[in-house]
Amino acid sequence: MQYARRTTAFLFNVVVIMVCACLPPGALAQVVVVTGQDGVITQLGRVEAEQLYLGRLNALRDGTPVRLHDLPPGPTRDSFYFRLTGKNPIQTRAYWSRIVFTGRARPPREVSGPEQLRTTLAADPHAMGYLPAQSVTADMRVLLTLD
Repeated sequence: MQYARRTTAFLFNVVVIMVCACLPPGALAQVVVVTGQDGVITQLGRVEAEQLYLGRLNALRDGTPVRLHDLPPGPTRDSFYFRLTGKNPIQTRAYWSRIVFTGRARPPREVSGPEQLRTTLAADPHAMGYLPAQSVTADMRVLLTLD
């Protein structure tokens, strides 16, 4: 039994290394959780961000409502969820399928890309999303950095 666990862990590590080697160069860059500069969200902890993006919370602990946004499927989104929750893309999809099916939560709203996210953050003070760190502009507030 112990041998099987060690073998499984080893194979998982090999797969992760192979996947990382195949990712485009920007996929391993820092990802940041952001809101608009004029947004009502002023701070966010890692645990709270994880609970929000897994549908376990739909508002901040102080009661402030939050509208979450996802980038389209791709390296940034995969990196974000892996760094925040430890789930790979398949696990993330399976998790959200189960949560939505049982009616416990709705997934974050998907935007078409970073430009639409910037527009949404500027228009909605309760909006929150994530971007590669190099895509942050002066009209955004960084709430959390994921290395």
